[in-house]
Amino acid sequence: MRSSETALHDPLADVLSLLQVQSFLSRRLEASGSWALRFPDYRHMKFGGIIEGIRWLWIEGVTAPLRLAAGDFYLLSHGGPYCFASDPAATPMDGLAFMEEHLQPDGVVRFDGGEGRTVGTGGRFTFDDETSGLLLTSLPPLVHIPGHLPQARALRATLDLITYETETVRLGGAAIGAGLCSIVLVNILRAYLAGDGRPQGWLGALTDRQIGTALQLMHDDVARRWTVADLASAAGMSRTSFAERFKGLVGLAPLEYLTRWRMTIARNALRSENTNLAAIAAAIGYESDTAFSLAFKRMFGSSPGRYRAERAGVAA
Repeated sequence: MRSSETALHDPLADVLSLLQVQSFLSRRLEASGSWALRFPDYRHMKFGGIIEGIRWLWIEGVTAPLRLAAGDFYLLSHGGPYCFASDPAATPMDGLAFMEEHLQPDGVVRFDGGEGRTVGTGGRFTFDDETSGLLLTSLPPLVHIPGHLPQARALRATLDLITYETETVRLGGAAIGAGLCSIVLVNILRAYLAGDGRPQGWLGALTDRQIGTALQLMHDDVARRWTVADLASAAGMSRTSFAERFKGLVGLAPLEYLTRWRMTIARNALRSENTNLAAIAAAIGYESDTAFSLAFKRMFGSSPGRYRAERAGVAA
């Protein structure tokens, strides 16, 4: 029996661990004058932080120019071309070529185009493609975290470290940069969840007191034979109200979500472990590897054994 003082699993941490996040800190850009840069499509997510001055950011054909001040962070999850600028009326230049042309020996990109200095940096995150949808579909194309907000406190502290780390090339910079990016990702998501508007989908459901409790319980004991009645009771709701609210927020019925999460865990295990199918099945609540194999094939269209063999062939 679990003690009431024992912390439940953190579903966000669970998902991030299976996403196999790879983080990269980008070049620092110090620029003045009137300029605008356009960047092409990218995979998964990009982020930025404003160290000094004012910048404008927009996603082509999706968002209007957004004014960013020193201390602000943003997260892009749209994947399409975007621009940032000191002047939203300026004609955008090729951002990648610009960064390469103005890169200095100390690793900083500098451009002197006149009055008005702005400094910023950013980075990107790539994930396991097969798992990325759970997070990406819960986010708007652009998340803006103003630096003055109370929930941005950890980001402000991280920006100080990023400012120091990007001033010049330092030993171990890639390792430090990746770590800082990971801290930024979690804290942008935290700040976003703490905002006034509830996010859509699974991510937003985490902030709901009742449905969030149910999600934590399922993640905490994924092998348990949960029933909708069990989860509704833990959430302090009637079975019908709980089922309707869960599906309305998460987009899936409670036990459908549980099955998908179990299969996601199993798929990760098949890629990264040599554990036999019976052990994987038991770990996620199936009494036999046959029952597990049938459920896996229904969801992914391939048996666990075939999936593992195909992934091993890709890795080879």
